[in-house]
Amino acid sequence: MSEAEHLQLESNGIRMHAVTQGTGPAVLFCHGFPGLWCSWRHQLPVVAEAGFRAIAVDMRGYGRSDRPTDAGEYGNQTIVADLTGVLDALGEEQAVFVGHDFGAQAAWAAALHAPERVRGVVSIAVPYGVGFARDEKKNAPTKGRKPSDTYAAIAKNHFLHLHYFQKIGPAETELGDNPRLFLKRIYWALSARGSLLDFKNFPAEGTGYLDVLADPKRPMPWPWLSEEDLDYLVEQYMQTGAGTAFIGGLNSYRAMDLNWEHDPDYGRRRIEHPALFLCGEEDPVLEIITPNTLETMPTRVPNLQGTHLIPDAGHFAQQEQPEPVNEALLNFLTALHR
Repeated sequence: MSEAEHLQLESNGIRMHAVTQGTGPAVLFCHGFPGLWCSWRHQLPVVAEAGFRAIAVDMRGYGRSDRPTDAGEYGNQTIVADLTGVLDALGEEQAVFVGHDFGAQAAWAAALHAPERVRGVVSIAVPYGVGFARDEKKNAPTKGRKPSDTYAAIAKNHFLHLHYFQKIGPAETELGDNPRLFLKRIYWALSARGSLLDFKNFPAEGTGYLDVLADPKRPMPWPWLSEEDLDYLVEQYMQTGAGTAFIGGLNSYRAMDLNWEHDPDYGRRRIEHPALFLCGEEDPVLEIITPNTLETMPTRVPNLQGTHLIPDAGHFAQQEQPEPVNEALLNFLTALHR
């Protein structure tokens, strides 16, 4: 089997780092926050061995890709242009888009805004139909109200990371000054074995994100994340210094107002592409999305090929339980390219 190749590509006016392995129909992997191309380290060789060209990128704002500091450069349409630009640079007309977390949002958005470039969509953790702002009492999308206004209203009662991340400066300093602690705590908290602390027990004033991320109860290495894995993540994030270490993820949160205003079709307009949804059974996302989102998703994605809840997996299902994720992914890819 061919070795993975690291490339620096020009795409949509920025440099992007991509890792490719194998030959055949393209499969483009898009990570979320706080991930990198290596979030797909268990998928790349397996997909390549099965006869596909596996492509994993460091998304805009992450790793060895450029990191614009303006949140206005992180809207859905811009991210989609980044990804189609990667395909252009690699000479690929189409790809199956596989996304996790914010990368899943990007994959769904690509199906909306560049449908001719998308062969299919595999989403991990983020079902299609989740809007950009929610009413806490009704657990439903708000109307006529910016996401940041909704978050600010909730933060009057207790800490909310969505609100905390909106202000430029505090999160950059807190997380950038403590990158290893942050990554270790967030990867544990969102895993099947960990848990987020209850935000409602923390006032918004004077609370930082690290305050609501408990120390892991289990020393590393974990079965799905080693000390070496964590070392690599820290080194890659810190390449540009503390001030922009986590700018990609923070600006994705800050771009929610931009998407609310300029991408009103997201989550509402039907996606006709073949699609697959995967999610860890212990993923906290399942607790905060509208309860009937998974039930109604087929009305918005009529060619949904399946929904799989992965046992003993949290938010990082493709890393925590790679074997069942890979099995579902390969079954989808094989059926799609018969």
